[in-house]
Amino acid sequence: MEGHIPVVDFGPYGLSKDNANEADLQPLADKLVHTFTTVGFVYLVNTGIQKSESEELFGVADRFFDLPLDAKEKYARPQDKTRNRHGWVCVARERSNLETLGNLKEAFDVNTPLSEGQTWPTEVPEFEDKVVTFYEKCRRLDLRILELIGRGLHIPDVPGFLSMFKFMGRGANSTTLSALRYPPVPDDVNEKQMRCGEHTDWGAITLLFQDGVSGLEVMNKEGDYKPAPYLPGSVLVNIGDMLQRWSGDKLVSTKHRVVMPESEADRKSFRRSIAFFTHPDEDTRLVCLDGSNKYDPITAKQHVQQKLNWSYLDS
Repeated sequence: MEGHIPVVDFGPYGLSKDNANEADLQPLADKLVHTFTTVGFVYLVNTGIQKSESEELFGVADRFFDLPLDAKEKYARPQDKTRNRHGWVCVARERSNLETLGNLKEAFDVNTPLSEGQTWPTEVPEFEDKVVTFYEKCRRLDLRILELIGRGLHIPDVPGFLSMFKFMGRGANSTTLSALRYPPVPDDVNEKQMRCGEHTDWGAITLLFQDGVSGLEVMNKEGDYKPAPYLPGSVLVNIGDMLQRWSGDKLVSTKHRVVMPESEADRKSFRRSIAFFTHPDEDTRLVCLDGSNKYDPITAKQHVQQKLNWSYLDS
């Protein structure tokens, strides 16, 4: 596959590998960190998460998104930014930057364990089981990727680094699985509106599972946007702002966006994706991993709160 985003075989440390060959891990770690210090994005293949699994979750999410508006509103994500970010997000509620209109997409964000009063959609009985199962596989893959990043950065205490993610899906941690659906492009769409405006991700890393509808673009080193097309069976992984800061700017959080597709067929189609936004535990102090003290320490929770303060149109 041609393009500026490398494709890396993750097979030596995929989820099907119970006993990885230690000799394979450092070369893989070095390759990942090289990619994350230059491009900021990588396609991983042979991760142990199958194409059929993401497609199944697309279908489950579609059944929720196809519900009547009044049914979906029962599960709306709280506007109170101090609460767990779990629930449905209507089209154009979120914006990616201050210069654009709300993103032309809807989402169901999952941040477990749920807070008091938050529920799963009963209208789609399989929703909870399928989402929780997929979340757990992403969590396990995340920890393997983060371990290799730690190895590639030559962090002295890699187990200690991983321990800062121990509450992922289990406690005070902002890691979120977001099932996303972009509606067909309306004929009267505003020229300032995009399916998802230019942005960088907030957290440590993001795992992205795409369908076959075009639109995702990633900025290259020259500052130009280039397509990041669907690669069947792959997981597209990128660095977020938090890990760039935490690494003393060694790792790169790269701008990306989802534009309106050019082909008429894609413009008339829904676009689906699943994003797994990975964060360390909320009380983690982000002290530069390289010892540079380039940034003042801040907690992961404070970092997220700063981003939340301007991101939502309902703020």
